[in-house]
Amino acid sequence: MEHIRTPKVENVRLIDRVTPRKSTAGTLYLSSTHSIFVENTEARKETWVLHSLVSNIERPPTNPSGSPLIIRCKNFQVYNFLILQEKDCLDVQASLIRLSRPERYTELSCFSYHPNVNKEEREEAWSFIDLRAEYERMGIPSNLWSLTPANCEYRVCDTYPSDLYVPKSATPPIIVGSAKFRSRGRFPVLSYYHRDNSASICRSSQPLSGFSARSTEDEQMMQAIMKSNPASEFMYVVDTRPKLNAMANRAAGKGYENEDHYTNIKLQFIGIENIHVMRNSQQKIVDMGEIRSPSMGDFLWGLENSGWLKHIKAVLDAGIFIARAIAEEGISVLVHCSDGWDRTAQACSVASILLDPHYRTLKGFMVLIEKDWVSFGHKFSHRYAHLEGDPKEVSPVIDQFLECVWQLMEQFPCAFEFNERFLIQLHMHVHSCQYGNFLGNCQKERRDIRLQERTHSIWPVLWEQRAEFLNPLYRDDHSQTQGVLRPVNSPYCFKFWKSMYNRAERPSAVVARQSAAECLSAVREETQQLEEELTTHQERIAMLTGRKVEVLVKKMTRASDGTPRRAPPALHGGAEEAAESPLDYFPCVDSASERQRKAPPLSLPLATASGVGESDDLSACSDLESGVADLSSRSSSGGDDKDPDLYEAAYATA
Repeated sequence: MEHIRTPKVENVRLIDRVTPRKSTAGTLYLSSTHSIFVENTEARKETWVLHSLVSNIERPPTNPSGSPLIIRCKNFQVYNFLILQEKDCLDVQASLIRLSRPERYTELSCFSYHPNVNKEEREEAWSFIDLRAEYERMGIPSNLWSLTPANCEYRVCDTYPSDLYVPKSATPPIIVGSAKFRSRGRFPVLSYYHRDNSASICRSSQPLSGFSARSTEDEQMMQAIMKSNPASEFMYVVDTRPKLNAMANRAAGKGYENEDHYTNIKLQFIGIENIHVMRNSQQKIVDMGEIRSPSMGDFLWGLENSGWLKHIKAVLDAGIFIARAIAEEGISVLVHCSDGWDRTAQACSVASILLDPHYRTLKGFMVLIEKDWVSFGHKFSHRYAHLEGDPKEVSPVIDQFLECVWQLMEQFPCAFEFNERFLIQLHMHVHSCQYGNFLGNCQKERRDIRLQERTHSIWPVLWEQRAEFLNPLYRDDHSQTQGVLRPVNSPYCFKFWKSMYNRAERPSAVVARQSAAECLSAVREETQQLEEELTTHQERIAMLTGRKVEVLVKKMTRASDGTPRRAPPALHGGAEEAAESPLDYFPCVDSASERQRKAPPLSLPLATASGVGESDDLSACSDLESGVADLSSRSSSGGDDKDPDLYEAAYATA
């Protein structure tokens, strides 16, 4: 609170982004974690802005109406405020700049967020994702791969997780020697194992090869990975960088694998640009999305000028190449970029989604994020500016991965258990720091700040809210759900993700452009409500008809003198047929008389007495609605105004 110069400012106006002349008056409150705008209306509507989501604050020149203040967020939402007094505007701006740029992890909102859970529940939430169980699902450890203790206490590589899987033939000296020859010590380790053909995806950083350097241990490690796939005589090395960039790194003593030294590899460059190019590209597409009512020319020019979809295609191309190598050729692949924590994570995770249907489920996708991004040392705090630091380290790496998944969802609408809303929610939580999952740059750093003891996990929360994130088109038995996805990567297949980047439209416009999946979700929710109502009515009918049968059985027991009973009249005034046997009251019973003539049009499906019919399940009847209509035409008192002998004749015949 010491950074808040003024906690409350009255007579503030929130400007409508679509219609700037339209605004809402209210009061702006500042807390340590949020800015809250409360409207001066009877509804007292509140708008909350999380400070850790704020990317920058702009203060345009003061005008006669007051001092404008523009708050831009990392999830691409923008809030335009108009404050009457310039001094108040300056105080709010200075407060927000400091509150949105914390210098220590403990200043983030996740350390002050305390839901009503005890210690055991917090620990259980953090164990919701079990990565050892995930590798066991793949079939690891096996006779070819094993869990190595080499990185226990992060002795070999401090940005890798402590649990690493390597070929069984890779001895500790080979592991240590390979780590010394790789940037940041990030030696080749297993990321994904395709148990259908024993091919694997491994990941690492670039080798410190320079122009002529080599390492016997690193070459032995590559040989061990290749031999862990008995059906293959070579392996691919996918360098996700443009080849010119990789060649330039050789001058700094780094570079890429020399195929003359690694005799068992085939080198493949992909061409994904570096973090600086991606940062500038996203900024251009965000600026284009903020244009109010752009012309078609402006929109197409802005999209082309940003180059954003070209970069998305490059990431997806990397995943497609790796997936084809694994599934179609049965060849293992080693993936790396420069340090192995940005483009490598993108390529490995996209390939895993294409290969394994498990990662296209809701929980499987959570596991994938935890495995390939969190545990393997993606620099979340640096890339998404969780703390005050070097702005050149910021880059939308995971944003691109999420967009690649969205592009795949557009091509394969039935293949993913989750929907677009889940991706957008996940994007928000990566930047918001409300939960501790995406803090820190590696596993060791999270352990040192005791993250699991002091913050909470987002995964159980999203799982409890999964009804909001389910894709109504997803089915376990659908052809898209099973096996490998083979997307088309032609340029015309890539789309602009308007739900992510175009936040300037009115709420009504956002609703109006719902996707087909969202419309189906609404239909599904309504259908579930109707089914629940139907079940209630069925239970009511069963209860009422059950009581009626009990009364009839008692009357049948007393009627033992054999006196002929009068046949029941036609059930409906205009009908010519009469119910001549008990089967007439059971339209689902398969009988000779049923097949010979048409049943009464609105007959009530009663429960069968002993020996009559084969089922007392109302849902087995073909016309429940008719049964309800017929029931409503009778007295609710159980039919006291009818001739009691009407029903006795039916059961006496039985």
